[in-house]
Amino acid sequence: MNSNFIHYRLRRFCAFIIGLVFLLAGVFKLLDPVGAGLVVEEYYRFLGLTFMLPTAKAVAVFLALLEAILGAAMISGVWRDIVAIATSALIVFFTIITLFLAIFNPSMDCGCFGEVIHLSNMQTFLKNVILLVLAIIAFAPFKDLGEPKKRKYISFFIAAASIAGFTLYSLNSLPLVDYTSFRPGSELVSSSNEDNDFKSTFIYEKNGQKGVFTLDKLPDSTWTFVKAETVRMNGPKAGGEPPILTFTDTTGTYRDELATSGNVMAFSVYDLAGMKGDDWTRIATAIDGASKAGFTPLLIVSGNKTRFENLPALIPEARESLLPHLFFTDRKTLLAMNRSNGGGTWFNDGELIKKYHSGSLPTEEQFLEMTGDDPTDIMLHSSTKGRLRFQGFLLYTIALLLLI
Repeated sequence: MNSNFIHYRLRRFCAFIIGLVFLLAGVFKLLDPVGAGLVVEEYYRFLGLTFMLPTAKAVAVFLALLEAILGAAMISGVWRDIVAIATSALIVFFTIITLFLAIFNPSMDCGCFGEVIHLSNMQTFLKNVILLVLAIIAFAPFKDLGEPKKRKYISFFIAAASIAGFTLYSLNSLPLVDYTSFRPGSELVSSSNEDNDFKSTFIYEKNGQKGVFTLDKLPDSTWTFVKAETVRMNGPKAGGEPPILTFTDTTGTYRDELATSGNVMAFSVYDLAGMKGDDWTRIATAIDGASKAGFTPLLIVSGNKTRFENLPALIPEARESLLPHLFFTDRKTLLAMNRSNGGGTWFNDGELIKKYHSGSLPTEEQFLEMTGDDPTDIMLHSSTKGRLRFQGFLLYTIALLLLI
């Protein structure tokens, strides 16, 4: 076995490691496009590019898809010269960005692996430095990288098509696996419970200065929302805390306890402007069905009563039926609770059972069936099925690239 062969195998091994990291990073972000978009929003704010916020989700999906496709190409070994150049450019770009994160250490998540794996800013930078070293070994100089077997092009195209299909599914559905704080099985704690002492605060930024506000005293639109924090003042601190769904009614009174007793269906709207007339009608119908089945329906929106009442897409009939169930909280809480704008989240005595996409809200008959089923069984079945599907997709893609 000569030295040239060993060097070639070493280069291919390094390329495989980079490809696997890229593939997993891309797919983990494609699992939750909305969450990936939130991460890009944080980068825009860090870089002072707030005018680009409307493009965050599209950019996040594009970059995640690019990562996944490049990862598949590196594992299969197709178009090695072009893939090596593109991959190296991305790694250098990511390394420069994360260097600034490591230096300034802003309070944000790098989002390298979506919600699945969280790294500190320094860990993110070191991860990219390692990838950069591997890239130098694998690709420098950009020649004599070898050629793959012809069948590898077939496996790559099948894998790329599968990744594209997975992307389309994720854009039109809820994540197969939920890694947010509001995941199935988590239990809410009411901030109005006398046995607990909670404080809910919202951090906003303006001209480089951060301010802390409460939900009933939020700043004007010239301030930029950074994050929400609801912490227990006495007792266990962060780490093992259950999620807290803090919201107020139209008078500004906190009504968190409504979500922690009995069967509750919380319909969340984090983007009022993005809702059409049919969307509001669908929610109104679902609220009516939930009420008849004995559920407590909550319509929790990001905004205020005046803005809600003046929505052009909200017909008078729907407005009147929705107002008695209307509550308010911040956008990030709603995004964490349900990634679908207008989606529903089922709680049973405060335990999160299942989430529903806005296009698949339960009917009155389904609500009635849900009251007769064991909520825990439904939660376990639904979350296990999604996890198995996602794991199956990952194993199928990697096996396809390696074995064909």
